[in-house]
Amino acid sequence: MNNRYSQPIRTLLALDAASCAVMGAALLVASRPIAALTLIPEALLTVAGASLLPIALFMAVCARARRVPRWAVQLIIWGNFLWSAVSILLPLSALIEPNATGWTLLVGQAAMVSALAVLEARASASPSLQS
Repeated sequence: MNNRYSQPIRTLLALDAASCAVMGAALLVASRPIAALTLIPEALLTVAGASLLPIALFMAVCARARRVPRWAVQLIIWGNFLWSAVSILLPLSALIEPNATGWTLLVGQAAMVSALAVLEARASASPSLQS
């Protein structure tokens, strides 16, 4: 089902896309120094960075689409919540062992991604957004 969303959801999707692209590029270009600084495995940072770039592209395409499918917005929202959860669960499960700087990075980005997801969910649920 396609819905026409108003500018707030489009702006949030564009912001989400930009933040994914910046973080993805940073993780790809600087995975080695970030790994040394955070004790997060370099391979994990590289894979995370590489995965963020197509996600950013998908979000950007959605933000610019004439009609944004509801499923796409929901996929982005749930993907953000999943990304945030995994960011915290990996060190809690001892699959990775970041230092304090690594924890700060993980918790900080998880909080930002979750906040975006909440804002996107609120914007997409607004009855004024549907045509």
